[in-house]
Amino acid sequence: MVKILISADMEGVCGVTSWVQVMPPELGQTPSSTVEYERARLRLTKEVNAAAEGAFAAGASEVIVNDSHDGMRNLVPEELYEGVRFITGNDKELGMVQGLQEGVDGLFFVGYHAKAGTPAAPLAHTWTGYVQDVRLNGQSTGEFGLNAAIAGHFDVSVLLVTGDDKAVAQCQAFSGEAVVGVVVKEGYSTFSAIHLHPHKAQQLIREAAEQAVKTSQAKPWTFPTPCAVEVDFDHQTRADQCLYLPGVSRVGERSIGFSASDALGMNQLFRAMIKASRVQMSP
Repeated sequence: MVKILISADMEGVCGVTSWVQVMPPELGQTPSSTVEYERARLRLTKEVNAAAEGAFAAGASEVIVNDSHDGMRNLVPEELYEGVRFITGNDKELGMVQGLQEGVDGLFFVGYHAKAGTPAAPLAHTWTGYVQDVRLNGQSTGEFGLNAAIAGHFDVSVLLVTGDDKAVAQCQAFSGEAVVGVVVKEGYSTFSAIHLHPHKAQQLIREAAEQAVKTSQAKPWTFPTPCAVEVDFDHQTRADQCLYLPGVSRVGERSIGFSASDALGMNQLFRAMIKASRVQMSP
């Protein structure tokens, strides 16, 4: 029996190049941008379905989908493949990889984007717009790396990644070339890309998901112990606020650091730091 978890982000979905396409209505969208969001979330749902169908075709016994973007209520439930179970809502213990606790055997990243600061990568960022870099023992990474580290804690490998060309390359460089990748768009800039047709993207995702479950030799990412975690912000005030957290110290003018003994501890302190650094920067 093989159980697969799909972590579904949105910036890496085919056809997406603008923030308005990935911002839920409660964030103050106009009616026209809401239309774009609704179209994008439907494409997200269809890409997730393609990955789930491929996993089932390869013999998976169960597929769990974790909505991992923004408020984590973006998937269209009625349009999901009927064989899956799905997780929605935020403030989840494991965030973007909630569901690892269910005893899964493999992890898919669907709709993923590149790390903060990546040129020619649509909507590249790491967790939030004001984080400029995250390093684990000096290795720069993005959400794909932070989530792969948590998966490794549960002895789970990343089997598949889909998204833009830079995101796929960065994930494979971090987790290993054995991770099956599907490039659904190639970035021209932060806000432009050339895309596959959505139907073609979904077809390739389905085929790659089946291949990943059947043949992937990917290994879990091993968390170094101890691990020096460093985070760069866009402003020194954000670093100031993090210094109130136990174990956090300043390592640069706009950078903080802490030591983590395992990936779960890293995840908890990193997320607390993100909340602490969310401060008003102007009158």
